[in-house]
Amino acid sequence: MSSFAVAAGPVRRLVVAAVAAAAGATFALSGAASSSQAGAAYPTVRPQAQDAAQVATGLTPPTQAACAAVGRRCFTPASMQKSYDINPLLAAGNDGHGKTIAIVDSFGYDTVASDLENFSKQFGLPLMCGMPGVACTPGMPTFEWDRWDGKRPVKEPPSGSHGTGQQASNAWALEVALDTQWAHATAPGANIILMTTNVAETQGVQGLPQMMDAEQFLVDNHLADVVSQSFSTVEQDFHNGTASLQNLRHAFVSGTASGVTFLSSSGDNGTANNAKTPIKNPAALDGPTVGWPASDPLVVSVGGTYLCTDGATGASVDNTSPGGLCPKFPGQREVGWTFSGGGYSSIFARPSYQDTLPAGSTPIGAMRGVPDIGYQASAGTGVLVYDTAPGDNGGSNVNDGSWYIIGGTSSSCPQWAGLVAIADQMAGHDLGLIQPKLYALAAGANYGTYFFDVTTGNNTASSTVPGYPATTGWDPITGLGTPDAAKIVPALGW
Repeated sequence: MSSFAVAAGPVRRLVVAAVAAAAGATFALSGAASSSQAGAAYPTVRPQAQDAAQVATGLTPPTQAACAAVGRRCFTPASMQKSYDINPLLAAGNDGHGKTIAIVDSFGYDTVASDLENFSKQFGLPLMCGMPGVACTPGMPTFEWDRWDGKRPVKEPPSGSHGTGQQASNAWALEVALDTQWAHATAPGANIILMTTNVAETQGVQGLPQMMDAEQFLVDNHLADVVSQSFSTVEQDFHNGTASLQNLRHAFVSGTASGVTFLSSSGDNGTANNAKTPIKNPAALDGPTVGWPASDPLVVSVGGTYLCTDGATGASVDNTSPGGLCPKFPGQREVGWTFSGGGYSSIFARPSYQDTLPAGSTPIGAMRGVPDIGYQASAGTGVLVYDTAPGDNGGSNVNDGSWYIIGGTSSSCPQWAGLVAIADQMAGHDLGLIQPKLYALAAGANYGTYFFDVTTGNNTASSTVPGYPATTGWDPITGLGTPDAAKIVPALGW
């Protein structure tokens, strides 16, 4: 595995309005802009891996029967590729070759490359230069772990710890495994850069700025074509609102202008999110909210579904096997995930690409609607991940072990990032801001050709905070819907 520490350099602060023309869409921040916010206290950034269960140990992945035994169905790369019609792209050699997906997470873990290697071997995916036991050959995709600000040992908190749990570096390990393995499963020919930050003791102050500085480094050095972000923090936790975000989104501005596509998980709490404080037991916010960076108009926001296709093959709808809400909705191939983050920004005005929606859509008012698109997310219909890092995953149903079935919009985001890498390859150039094309395709006569429209489900995740129903067209759970990859991926570059 190629791995090195990146020297943190000065951060470029850019004016938000500068990208509007280059991006081909207009938007505005709500409130006054500020060019700097020295000493701003930024909220905690959290991984968006929502739920996981250990289903097997050892090198070999579990069977569907093992997943059913814990009340879930599990998807492999092959069944996911079939479910979203990715196979025709791969068969034609469109696998992301020559493109690079950057995955931005905290910490990383020592066995990430060997775990990716075993995952690839077990499912017949191409091996990558940078895996520990792999001899590099010309044309082979590469895996590289870059540490923005040094390396931190991955370990669980000590027994009897009374800390907040925010510094449990092992809490990110399963997230890192999920992101790397499923970006590779979707675009097996693409290069992957895992860019990790060593989040400091005062995480609420330094976590997000470090991540955004790392992304700026990727942009300035032309290292990535697509950036996947499986983390989120609720907009209301930015106590300086617009001013705080102005100082964090610099990489989105310059990156979009140079053709980089940024994607983010929409969140895993439905419309119900928590405040920044108190840190150990944060208070629940009393109204519907959305998270950033998913709410940023320069970021493709990815929501989630229960995927009700056959877990073993992906070839047909299966509403009888265990798995989330699938048995409750006969005949539905997908149902809007209860915990899919979605709603309307309190900071960003509606971007121009959301001015025209498919007929029957949930209306988008004056503020940015979240998410833009959807993909499988529920752990009840989750993907398999191989992870040998120590300790549990921040309170999820996870113990030391090997194979997990996992859910969250953290699963949705890296897979969509893989599709964008393939679209870049097919177009012959980086596509940058893809939302104008996504919404134009959805508003056209062939909406059903490009998207699976998810019309059932609701993201009311709390009895005290109202959510939204899935509807025809765009809705605040699955956005425009989930992709028919063989159709929409080439169309993104037309």
